Amino acid sequence: MHQPCEQARRSLYYDYRVHAAWRPSAHGPQARQAVVVVGSGPVGLTAALGLAQAGVRCVVLESELQVSEGSRAIVFTRRSMEILQQLGVADRVSQNGLPWRFGNSFYRGQRVYRMEAPHDPDDRFFPLINLQQPFLEGYLVDAALAHPLIDFRWGNRVTQVRQQADHAQIEVDTPEGPYTLDSDWLIAADGARSGLRSLLNLKLEGASYEGRFVIADIRIDLPLPTERLAFFDPDWNPGNTVLMHRQPHGLWRIDYQLPADESPEQALQPEALAQRINALLAQIGHAGQPWEMDWSSVYSARTLTLPDYRCGRVLFAGDAAHLLPIFGVRGANTGFQDAQALAWRLALVQRGVASERLLDSYSQERVAAAREIIDEAGKSTRFMTPPTRGFRLLRDAVLSLSLSQPFVGPLYHWRTSRPHEYRHSALNSAGDDNALFQAGPGHGATPQNVNLGPDDYLLDHLGAVFHLLYASTGEALPDTVQAVVAQARAQGLPLRVTAIGSAQPVAGADQTLADAAGRVRQRWGLRGPGAAYLLRPDQHVCARWLSLDGHRLQSALRSALGPTGVAS
Repeated sequence: MHQPCEQARRSLYYDYRVHAAWRPSAHGPQARQAVVVVGSGPVGLTAALGLAQAGVRCVVLESELQVSEGSRAIVFTRRSMEILQQLGVADRVSQNGLPWRFGNSFYRGQRVYRMEAPHDPDDRFFPLINLQQPFLEGYLVDAALAHPLIDFRWGNRVTQVRQQADHAQIEVDTPEGPYTLDSDWLIAADGARSGLRSLLNLKLEGASYEGRFVIADIRIDLPLPTERLAFFDPDWNPGNTVLMHRQPHGLWRIDYQLPADESPEQALQPEALAQRINALLAQIGHAGQPWEMDWSSVYSARTLTLPDYRCGRVLFAGDAAHLLPIFGVRGANTGFQDAQALAWRLALVQRGVASERLLDSYSQERVAAAREIIDEAGKSTRFMTPPTRGFRLLRDAVLSLSLSQPFVGPLYHWRTSRPHEYRHSALNSAGDDNALFQAGPGHGATPQNVNLGPDDYLLDHLGAVFHLLYASTGEALPDTVQAVVAQARAQGLPLRVTAIGSAQPVAGADQTLADAAGRVRQRWGLRGPGAAYLLRPDQHVCARWLSLDGHRLQSALRSALGPTGVAS
């Protein structure tokens, strides 16, 4: 029988809750489920909440009885916050996290590069925000437990999966013994050591790097701003790299690279940890400052992905699908995008609005995104942890040159995670006016937010459904457009229409944004009445027109649902 730990994890800053295990004897025979999500980390819960918001019931299986241990993912991007806003937890992250936008790189005691992430008044969220993963998981758990369509099962570990033509059969172990659960679909969001990936004998492709890093969370009072600090080749860790991040509640996250001849077991000995941390504090001018250890671990930089995120009835997301280096905050932030991209598709498939082939586009888009990230992250990783003597010589030459030549500085920038643009997605409309626009987000891009007034932004008005943004100064949308919208809704497609540019409500639109200053139309390139955008439920652009009619909208909706979609 599976026996998860019932003792609350130790922490200096987080009050861990131990939840009661879900026991099969208290619930009787198990009905077949629509979707089972394995893993209650940020990715699994994002997928579960996205499905529930779309009206699809799901079961969440979590082998533990509490959220994860240690800071883990601590830096969340603006795009991740926009996704969390759709799930209703972004406010809690903003209230408790530490926003930032500057990063500093040091070599031989000299700052050689200062990174500045862009931020302007049209952005609701800062480019980056620091918050320990247990807090974020806790907010998502609260939202999931409160949703009537989510069945949360703590202490349930998947031990076997048998695939059938139209469902997956899952063996689940619990503290009182096993039970069998059938589900139409299974989402594998069970992390880097994915048990489901192993059960299905699937292999990741890519590279693992020799460089290993210690993560150390310490409580210490340092009078430093919330900015990323990176130290290259410090005297106390020659040839290696060190990172520092301020965290909420008086914690600092320190990541330092290990010498090649030191094992993880040696590195995590209290004496070794204390020696390195004290040396770092002395380097930054705070020698002797008292500190207390909260949590430590070791990780390796890896750039790996499954070649396909769909295996029959099982769909992979997050670290179960790919392993990405932390440089550039790519792990959890990429996982959020996986979960969002998967949830809307699976909801439409499960409700019969689209065929199963729509799920293939999930894999195609997200594998391409992972490979793009791997290409970028590989460059960063080779700079941070040179894999060969040749790479180290090149890196050391850049370090030396940066002391006297400012133009070298940007080579330190490892290009922080950004959302993938699905420019070549099969879901984009082939017959629209994308190439004719002079401004605004193009095919596959995420939306550009716009400040509409005090505490009011464009994305506040866009939920997890298809959105038609239509520039209008008239009293009503064209009859042909209204007819296609009505037909799509009758077929079950979640489609919301927003008219932009009219001071009065526009007939046929669900909401009207006056856009009195013309900011939305300017940023989005909506040059005249009748110009429009179609956004997918994950808010990526799939069509845009300088002039929209019913026929063009119908064609775009058909493309957006993939092969054999029902909107026609």
